[in-house]
Amino acid sequence: MKKIIVVGDALVSSETLEDAAYQLDLDEPVEVKRFEWYSNLQKEQFQEKILQIETGGSEAVDIPEGILEEIPTADYLLVHIAPISEEMIQAAEKLKFIGTCRGGLEHIHLEACDRKQIPVIHVIRNAEPVADFTLGLMLAETRNIARSHHYIKQGKWVKAFANDPYKKTLSQHTVGLLGLGYIGKLVLKRLNGLGVNVIAYDPYVDAEKLKREDLRAKLVGLEDLFRQSDILSIHARLTDETENLVNKSYLQLMKPSSYIINSARAGLVNREDLLNVLKEGAIAGAALDVAWTEPLEENDDFLSLENVTMTSHIAGDTVDAIPRSPYLLRDVLNDYLKKGMSDMLVNLKE
Repeated sequence: MKKIIVVGDALVSSETLEDAAYQLDLDEPVEVKRFEWYSNLQKEQFQEKILQIETGGSEAVDIPEGILEEIPTADYLLVHIAPISEEMIQAAEKLKFIGTCRGGLEHIHLEACDRKQIPVIHVIRNAEPVADFTLGLMLAETRNIARSHHYIKQGKWVKAFANDPYKKTLSQHTVGLLGLGYIGKLVLKRLNGLGVNVIAYDPYVDAEKLKREDLRAKLVGLEDLFRQSDILSIHARLTDETENLVNKSYLQLMKPSSYIINSARAGLVNREDLLNVLKEGAIAGAALDVAWTEPLEENDDFLSLENVTMTSHIAGDTVDAIPRSPYLLRDVLNDYLKKGMSDMLVNLKE
């Protein structure tokens, strides 16, 4: 009998994870052990735990109570955002894979997994909502939707905005995608459907693969992406190599009529460099769903800018995507069990 450990939390229930675990295509019966990680917290309180783990990693928070006693005999481990610490990995003697039903991997000690040759498989559980929201950010910033609403609430009927010389329909913009992972491709699919010219940079994607997936984008170098994009939308993973990737050296290549859209991670962008080009009017504007400090401090410099649209990290927040993500993970894991490989495998690829 195979043993599966599932860890629920305030956003994804252990009951749903357990149900998905029983639907894995394994070669023998299974028993499921359920654990909880702050499942009793309200959503706003739980967001503080998420922020802790996203900024500090798997070692920054307490691990689920009692899990160290059970993990040595576990064959599989399924979680949402509960931490999988180095101590947990060291205690695991039989794990054949770890599945997490989210895109970010800050909660997993990947180096420890690599050392023990434990595959880690994830899913982008809010990819569809983020892709939709990204298009919304493009329209909100380039067409001043949120800005106009803000002024109307203040009793002002404003018709002129700082980006008036650059306003045009979305189909007349060239959209550049920095990253063609799962979310980036969903954004590309939507832009293709709207007839938008798209260029993209991703060193791990080739033109033939895009063609096979019926996606249309011209692949360009990183400098050309910044030079040619009217709207540059960021969809890269945050790693040591990509932190502050969008910095002064690339921002200064952008046209005065261009925009930055970020629904990925704030750390991909150098805060001061973006702030400076916006203050100087070196680019037309930015739309950001992520911030370097969440929530923003009252005196944050970005709040004084007229050419920024900001939202409170809500791009992936829909009622359906996160709670049902274990079933998306189930499908990806069953595909992995069948084929022995997966695009959603995040380590041990060489």
